Amino acid sequence: MIIKTIQGKSPKIPKDCYIAENATIIGEVEFGSECSIWFNAVVRGDVNYIKIGNKVNIQDGAIVHATYQKHPTNIGNNVSIGHNAIVHGCTLEDNVLIGMGAIVMDNCIVQCNAIVAAGSVVTQNTIVESGTIYAGIPARKVKDIDASEFAGEIQRISNNYVMYSSWYKEEE
Repeated sequence: MIIKTIQGKSPKIPKDCYIAENATIIGEVEFGSECSIWFNAVVRGDVNYIKIGNKVNIQDGAIVHATYQKHPTNIGNNVSIGHNAIVHGCTLEDNVLIGMGAIVMDNCIVQCNAIVAAGSVVTQNTIVESGTIYAGIPARKVKDIDASEFAGEIQRISNNYVMYSSWYKEEE
């Protein structure tokens, strides 16, 4: 793993987080508890800060970055960022799923209990409403979802990633 200090700012990673051997974490990045950063993922807090809540999984090949002098990246609790997704200078509230290969651009807000479908592009300044699924290029609301059903599914994914990371910790 590459964990790098830049301009005097170092990542803050609790001991209960799992970081894959080839993940990269740079600069002003702060994780909550029970997070997992998977193979080839990059979390780059060099140009602005990145704050990540509890039980967040950043899956293989995903990139989390921010925008210089404009937009930090804030990620809530129980967030899953799918394989090869890009999350850039935006806010993801609690209980959010960012699908595989999706892109969330600067100054977007993905409100709690929302899904950004795989392959979607959430263009700059978009607000993804709570209790919805957004899909497409550019991403638009395609469906309202039942909050109670959805919250359980996001919690399940988040808990699964805590379990998966425990398998890797056992091998260390």
